[in-house]
Amino acid sequence: MRNLALTALAVLSLGLGACVQTRQVADLQFTPPQGNYKLLVMRPDVTVGSVKAGGLTEPRADWTEAARANIVAALAAQQAGRGGETRILAKRDSFPGVSADTIADLERLHNAVGNSIALHKFFGAELPTKRGKGLDYTLGADAVRLGQATGYDYALFLHAEDSFADNGRVAMQVLGIAGCLVGFCAPNIGGGGQVAYASLVDLRTGEVVWFNVLQASSQVAGIKMGDIRTPQGAAQMVDRLLGRMKPGRDVRRAQAQAGAAK
Repeated sequence: MRNLALTALAVLSLGLGACVQTRQVADLQFTPPQGNYKLLVMRPDVTVGSVKAGGLTEPRADWTEAARANIVAALAAQQAGRGGETRILAKRDSFPGVSADTIADLERLHNAVGNSIALHKFFGAELPTKRGKGLDYTLGADAVRLGQATGYDYALFLHAEDSFADNGRVAMQVLGIAGCLVGFCAPNIGGGGQVAYASLVDLRTGEVVWFNVLQASSQVAGIKMGDIRTPQGAAQMVDRLLGRMKPGRDVRRAQAQAGAAK
């Protein structure tokens, strides 16, 4: 239930209709990695569920595992065109010399920090102390120790939640639409939604240096805004999150000033 709460919040923030949007935030001095950097892609944190007729979302293990495998494959294909040296941890125990418990602890820490960033930067609960600072979040010494143990410069985390209306949910909305034809419209009941975020952590400092949130929602049950249970849908989500990584605000301003001076 902790994961699907973000999906519910994202659906509410989008309002009625169907919508897909992303929003990035970065450290003020952030420049996207380039050259001979080394990137460790952490095991994706994925949950996929079925929206029942009553509105509750029931997690589905089979859908979740299929979606995670598709996302891992999409990440591998996407990062292959970026340059640098990339390693994807499809499993927690897949890096020699680093225990599965160490990876799990860092994943849990990132989940708490990532959810906090999403809540305070994107979903309306802004913190006055963070205003105007770009990203001011860290995974601290745990992330630095991972960098020292692996020799990698950055870690990329990805969190994804998705939900799909079941037949009962679709039938309820069909009945609601039919009611409008005779003068009584039932409340809009929605059709599930997707929320995902990706974050880049500098393993030399432990700082979260870049973060992007994706929201995709349909208020019409049965209409999907990208299905990560399929390879195509997973590739679409990964591209939306990571296809264009923007520099931080101060870097963009300096680039704009340099361009204007030419």
